[in-house]
Amino acid sequence: MSFSPETRADLGRFWSTIERSAEIGIGRPGGLARLTLTDDDRIMRDQFISWCEDAGLTVEIDELGSIFARREGTDPDAAPILIGSHLDTQINGGRFDGIAGVLAGLEVVRSLNDAGHTTRRPIVVVNWTNEEGARFSPPMVASGAFVGKYTVDWVYDLIADDGPRFGDELERIGYKGSRPCKAGEIDAYFELHIEQGPILDAENRQVGVVTGGYPSHGMRVRFDGQTAHTGPTPMDLRHNALIAGARWLTAVDDIGWEFAVGDGKATGSRLAAWPNKPGILSDTAQAIADVRHPDPITARVMAEKMRRAATAAAAMAGCTVTVEDEWFWGGDIFDAELVGGIRDQAIRMGFDWRDIQSQAGHDAYHMAMHCPTAMIFTPCKGGITHNNAESCEPEDFTAGLNMLLHAVVARADR
Repeated sequence: MSFSPETRADLGRFWSTIERSAEIGIGRPGGLARLTLTDDDRIMRDQFISWCEDAGLTVEIDELGSIFARREGTDPDAAPILIGSHLDTQINGGRFDGIAGVLAGLEVVRSLNDAGHTTRRPIVVVNWTNEEGARFSPPMVASGAFVGKYTVDWVYDLIADDGPRFGDELERIGYKGSRPCKAGEIDAYFELHIEQGPILDAENRQVGVVTGGYPSHGMRVRFDGQTAHTGPTPMDLRHNALIAGARWLTAVDDIGWEFAVGDGKATGSRLAAWPNKPGILSDTAQAIADVRHPDPITARVMAEKMRRAATAAAAMAGCTVTVEDEWFWGGDIFDAELVGGIRDQAIRMGFDWRDIQSQAGHDAYHMAMHCPTAMIFTPCKGGITHNNAESCEPEDFTAGLNMLLHAVVARADR
């Protein structure tokens, strides 16, 4: 059976999966706290696999727990199309971030089943492990390892904020799979995501065609000092790592304000010190910060300022500083042909669309290093996200879901 240009996804069925997901790992009222490799993450994974198997998909799990649900094509040797995102959330997460993208992929294959259409290329729906990085830092490690940015063993050895090792937690919840964490040949990767920004909602747009991402630079820094009594220790003899970390993060925030007029942003997102107790100076502190800007040169300037600020903060507090990790993502990374195909679908179906840049990190950024990649943004109320007040209505997904369906089919039938 041929696939009709009039075919539409079942919005009610898609929304029912969103509502079921919202019952697993409940956090603050209206939101989720489904951190990666927790028991709630396992329950959600089990539910997703059940849906995939009911839809006739073949499910594999890779060495880092990412789930690959495959719908065969008429040419099983053809490079597949991947549709992916993530089912883990922030500790004060919403109901849609990442989740909508995975479940949109599921709805694509369910809609193809309804239409009785088998594409030439296989289609694989992916749930990436630990996109958020809320429990194991850095974020997006599974998709990063998939394309060779990290080694599997390095990821296994990551330690959670609550103590466990990544590899041990993967085994504990039963999701350490046997499929190699290696990309292989992939024809294209698609990811649907809520915008996580206010633009689409403010402009009353139905959908955004993502053309690229804000260049973003991040650092994880450790400051080392010396414990001492807070009372008798003279100020000039103190080596307080907590203060070094605090000075750095406030300096990073100042960088954000310096470049705010051009839509630059800088964030101090974490400060963890030891012993971090009254009466004693802390001898270690770990801090995480990032900067981003739509202009790549300006983003690099902000990153250099961030690096120099770490050295200055350490010196002022009488501490040493070590950069433990650095990362970069974003830029003009998405495939022009795929982006154009998505835009064509928006025009053909009469949706109110606009080109837009992503300001957040996504697994698509890693995938773009390996294969043609594109993203679709759907609106969210006020751009509120990473917050239990994250809010979308079913109709917010009408355009994005159907554009994804038709763009994927057009590519898969090439």
